[in-house]
Amino acid sequence: MVERNLRKTRTGKVVSNKMQKTIVVAVEDHVKHPLYNKIMKRTYKLKAHDENNDCNIGDIVKVMETRPLSKDKRWRLVQIMERAK
Repeated sequence: MVERNLRKTRTGKVVSNKMQKTIVVAVEDHVKHPLYNKIMKRTYKLKAHDENNDCNIGDIVKVMETRPLSKDKRWRLVQIMERAK
């Protein structure tokens, strides 16, 4: 039996929930500049599947990598860690 590799998980903030069953999550990453060695913030956006349309803008969520669900959607919602105030 073939074992499956561990799937990537990311934590980020919901910036859009206007699509049906889809959220856009902004994930912040810290990258070291190759020449100047300064730590820089990089933000990238992921489209994630939200089956029950539970998320609202501003929620902190955890998403997990999954098979391609559409052209851009390769992540799915695992849990809502913190609700927006």
